[in-house]
Amino acid sequence: MSVSEFLANLVIPLNLSVTLLVLAVILFIARWRKTAAVISIGALAWTVFWSLPTTSLWAGGLLEQRYPHAPAATLPTAQAIVVLGGNTANGRQNWFESYDPQNTVLRTDTAARLYAAGRAPLIIVSGAALDGGVSEARMMASALEHNGVPSAAIIQEDHSLTTHQNAVYTAKVLREHQIQRFLLVTSALHMPRAMASFQKQGLAPIAAPSPAQIVVPDEPDFSFWLPDLRALNASRSIVKEYLGLLVYWVRGWV
Repeated sequence: MSVSEFLANLVIPLNLSVTLLVLAVILFIARWRKTAAVISIGALAWTVFWSLPTTSLWAGGLLEQRYPHAPAATLPTAQAIVVLGGNTANGRQNWFESYDPQNTVLRTDTAARLYAAGRAPLIIVSGAALDGGVSEARMMASALEHNGVPSAAIIQEDHSLTTHQNAVYTAKVLREHQIQRFLLVTSALHMPRAMASFQKQGLAPIAAPSPAQIVVPDEPDFSFWLPDLRALNASRSIVKEYLGLLVYWVRGWV
């Protein structure tokens, strides 16, 4: 595991809280009891903060609403559709509802709808094999073919492991095919970082995100202020996305 991956996992609210509690125990044993108490309270407060649905709705909503989802037929036409690898929250429609594999909206579903609506004649899928097996590009291509997109209309970019690499390697493919106008598909949460990464490459993508997932569920007993395990689980993607934006800014990638 690289240093960046370690830090990304460390800042996940639950992981960070556990780490701080372990540190507090060590300090308590070392007789730094006031410091241990402060750290313990901070760790618990951080966990409670991110377990509140209102926190995810606010923090995640700021990212998801930066580029609002729009029906395929309302988006402009382009020369190509670029789809980035990833599967935010398994494509569930709402992070605060139980996962239903029969009721998901994946990035490839969004791209297939754009293709069916005649928004572009070509789809570029971008993503390497994260585990050394089949690449995300290959899996997305198969999903698109299953949704009625002909294989001849799909180009695979299977070298990128990060959003930055998605932009760098896909930019080469776009320029090789003299494509300037393209729709960019990814999750709504990921779209701000993806757009900034592609713009950094001198490109002008048109945002075409999948539907927002961090929305108030249609449940009569839903509470904004009661701690919820699903909200805590959702926080890992939100925090990682903000950290990603910070790291990309520091490294000059956005």
